[in-house]
Amino acid sequence: MTVALHRDEPRIVGPLPGPKSAAWLERDDRVMSPSYTRAYPLVVRRARGAMIEDMDGNRFLDFTAGIAVTNVGHAHPKVVKAIARQSDRLIHMSGTDFYYAPQIRLAERLAKLAPGAEAKRVFFTNSGAESIEAALKLARRHSGRPRVMAFLNAFHGRTYGAMSLTASKPIQRKGFSPLVPGVHHARYGDLDSVRTLLKTVCPPEELAAIFVEPIQGEGGYIVPDPDFLPGLRKLCDEHGVLLVFDEVQSGFGRTGKMFASEHWGVAADMVCLAKGIAAGMPLGAIVARKEVMDWPPGSHASTFGGNPVACAAALASLRLIESKYLRNAEIRGAQLREGLETLAGRHPIVREVRGKGLMIGMEIQDADGLPSPSGRGDVIQAAFHRGLLLLPCGPSTVRFCPPLCLTGRQVEIGLELLEAAMDDVGKANHNGSASRATL
Repeated sequence: MTVALHRDEPRIVGPLPGPKSAAWLERDDRVMSPSYTRAYPLVVRRARGAMIEDMDGNRFLDFTAGIAVTNVGHAHPKVVKAIARQSDRLIHMSGTDFYYAPQIRLAERLAKLAPGAEAKRVFFTNSGAESIEAALKLARRHSGRPRVMAFLNAFHGRTYGAMSLTASKPIQRKGFSPLVPGVHHARYGDLDSVRTLLKTVCPPEELAAIFVEPIQGEGGYIVPDPDFLPGLRKLCDEHGVLLVFDEVQSGFGRTGKMFASEHWGVAADMVCLAKGIAAGMPLGAIVARKEVMDWPPGSHASTFGGNPVACAAALASLRLIESKYLRNAEIRGAQLREGLETLAGRHPIVREVRGKGLMIGMEIQDADGLPSPSGRGDVIQAAFHRGLLLLPCGPSTVRFCPPLCLTGRQVEIGLELLEAAMDDVGKANHNGSASRATL
């Protein structure tokens, strides 16, 4: 009997990649940009819920959600229905020059959802990087100030303005200089580092905005101390500086709250959004206080931002998150974190488990207690070959960002597969050490 994909469990039917996937990998290698970073040879045929099927019929449990994008799960029937219905009515008419209901409805929804009591306005984009670019432009124009501040290990995107704020990996900047000027970087989680910059190289009266991830994503799923975000809010208020939250990865229920900043009760002047907003459709946004979003017509625009089909998907996705998956993210996140901490007690390669909701990082260390990028990579590869999809972040952290529809049984399966993968890595390392000892 054929089991529906979303109800199935991981099963590997042959060596990975299989022959059909291998053929696609060869075609990809001939035409695709070498700049893409592929963690393992997975060629996806279809996906549903938290399950993935490749071209050869192998089935995987997805703990990546397409890099924290498919928050309500892959191809949720209600999202698919909303996309099909809207596609039959209107696919494109550019919200830059015209009006249509899905864009207005979604803007109303986001303005209401974003933290803070003040009235809000919304600008739509196609991606997280575009949201950051728009926020950077708006911050400089509104304030009349030239400088901005971000944080070391931050990731805000790869376009020029976003890349100038990013300080995650050298490869993301190497060869692309000169970058956007007037950008300063402080140490994440360190208010004294911010104050030092303001007293030395960044005059506060010239600082337009501070860009910060409430929880660092690509930097390693780093959760700041409780006083960090409130302290930034206070500093910004003291100096008339805009506070901009990058909630591209941490938003829309990912941490068990609609926005990660809600864990600290702090509201930003602008919030940058994308990823989990539209269940896989290309859509981003900035939500700003009404008095901040004061740029005139023609000063910034986007042909495809706020596309009606993407907006319809987002509206359906938001309804699901609010009604079902926000609470589920909190419950399953606690279950997953408890399981990971139990594994940490049995496996000395685990240095730390951290995170909130279903945004969890597990840092891997070597025998000397130092961060181990190679060990992290070995765990991810071993998990893939057992049917569990994981991704890296930071120097040595395994990230867990599964769809928010994850079930309790799927958490159990994921933990079982992860421990088996860790055992595989331990055995391989032991055998390798034994072989070297006999030479």
